[in-house]
Amino acid sequence: MAARWAGGHCGAVLCLGASREGLVASGGERGELALWDGGGGSPVGRLRLPPEDDVGAVAFCPRCPSRLYASHGAALLVLDARALAEPVERLQVNEEEINCLAVDEAGGCLAAADDSGAIKVVDLASKKACRALRHSNICSSVAFRPQRPQSLVSCGLDMQVMLWNLQKARPLWTTNLQECETEDNPQSAGQLFNPPLAHSLSVASCGNIFGCGAQDGKVRIFRVTGVKFEHELEFKGHSLGVSQVLFMPETYWLLTGGNDGKVLLWDVSGDVGKQQKSPAKSLHRRKPQAPARKDGKLNKAASNDHARILPKLTIEHGEKVNWLTCTEIKGSRRVLVADQSSSISVYPLPES
Repeated sequence: MAARWAGGHCGAVLCLGASREGLVASGGERGELALWDGGGGSPVGRLRLPPEDDVGAVAFCPRCPSRLYASHGAALLVLDARALAEPVERLQVNEEEINCLAVDEAGGCLAAADDSGAIKVVDLASKKACRALRHSNICSSVAFRPQRPQSLVSCGLDMQVMLWNLQKARPLWTTNLQECETEDNPQSAGQLFNPPLAHSLSVASCGNIFGCGAQDGKVRIFRVTGVKFEHELEFKGHSLGVSQVLFMPETYWLLTGGNDGKVLLWDVSGDVGKQQKSPAKSLHRRKPQAPARKDGKLNKAASNDHARILPKLTIEHGEKVNWLTCTEIKGSRRVLVADQSSSISVYPLPES
């Protein structure tokens, strides 16, 4: 049974973010922003921004947990979570609505992905954009790689998954999910009607493993090796698109949320963690199952993995999932789920 956090929003909750100290931020329709401390079902802070734009993404600074970043339409807001009031600063670096925010471990750079396909990287010391990266369609998700401050990954509705180095304006490596599916499985004509538009990605604590959720209901796991990434495995547990993926800290447990109203927990440690004792340590390159291809296409062995991988936990949430985050409440891990309602659902997770 889920606990419900209510009273922070009037419209749908669109995004969630959790600080390392257990504070949770939620953004919603019509400029609504709320803060929660996990101690109860009521918000500890609320802010109403101009209702013309939604709060579509939130992110805490890892080094300074009281510093909160939020998107309000195409604007980037800097807020003090200790006293949620008018923004400390308002930056205008993106031209269209922001879908995702990511802050690097050191708290020095922020990446903002938007509807134009742009990823604007902001130097948080100077408050200026220092790099502009681009997809050819809406960029839905971006994430910095832990332990590698100059490296990030992104995905979008152009069905592209990209690896970037901030010293370069062009991606180091790109995979087109639709081309991979068509070449490796010529009979997958259904892909034309249900294309793998990439909605969300998440990087594990090791920094070398990341997962991507797509509209075709599949989750794909990739391993970064040097200046490219290789497809490790894929599996399908959702009957509709995968809207959210989230690696839990210091584990290879992956949470996924879908348009089918399900939240699933997967343990992929047996498939990707065989060569390392802890996900917080760098992975060694393993011998590939097939010769590497410069265009990053998937290999056939990986494409058959979904038949043998089953979820560790299934939560029948019942509503389309807008966002997932994970936090610890009273010594136990919880997954927080935002959907089309005005409340946040809180579910217990098994111990790792």
